[in-house]
Amino acid sequence: MPDAAPHGTQVIQRVATLLRLLAAKARSGMRLVDLERAAQLERGTTHRLLQGLIAEGFVIQDRPSRRYFLGPALYEMGIAAAPHLQLRDICHPFVRAISGSTGDTAFLMVRSGFDCVCMDRSEGEFPIKAFSVEVGRRRPFGIGTSSVAMLSKLHPEEVERICAANDARCTEFLPRYCAQRLRQRVAAARAQGYAAGSVLEVPEIRGVAAAICDGAGRPLAALGVSAISSRLSGAREAEVAAMLVDAVRQIEAELAMH
Repeated sequence: MPDAAPHGTQVIQRVATLLRLLAAKARSGMRLVDLERAAQLERGTTHRLLQGLIAEGFVIQDRPSRRYFLGPALYEMGIAAAPHLQLRDICHPFVRAISGSTGDTAFLMVRSGFDCVCMDRSEGEFPIKAFSVEVGRRRPFGIGTSSVAMLSKLHPEEVERICAANDARCTEFLPRYCAQRLRQRVAAARAQGYAAGSVLEVPEIRGVAAAICDGAGRPLAALGVSAISSRLSGAREAEVAAMLVDAVRQIEAELAMH
């Protein structure tokens, strides 16, 4: 059956879903058929929303390929917002301090649509490094401890929407990816206040991460540590997690003042 006419927050949620999907495919763009499937919307609804976004400059369509891309209006809004949310500048001292205290690799992952992007990283002095992600590297939500930490701060319905949209991408990124296992990890992170587990399902490398949220409780980023598994087990994992959670509280307090 065709979608009922959407109203209120439902329209906002659908538009946000389309924009996040396009952000995740910023370079290649997406076809209408791919957008409707990923967003789980009827074609007519998807097309109408896209046409509205095009009219406002939030989306553009490449005529030869018929693919949709994010538009210039979003770039302009991003520039306007950047001075008010100097996330990396605020977090960088904490990233450095945590890598110095633990001796391991600390990193800052930020939310970008349906993806996580590494914005900052600092290496500790321990001779065996666990470089699980490089600065500028993009991963789909569902891959990595940081994404689990951020997903744990979202409403379950939003988690399901992101998981459904990213399922194919996560499987392509990581053949061992398991959607059910991801949901279990998100539930565990929600219960304990931080995420922990093997990095990219590699038993030799383990990560711990805590989500950074805005004043409304929405996840903006995650602060994390990765190391060889023997350095992040038992009491030390809890110790590092407590360090991250404390840093997150301080970061959120600073963000609230900006």
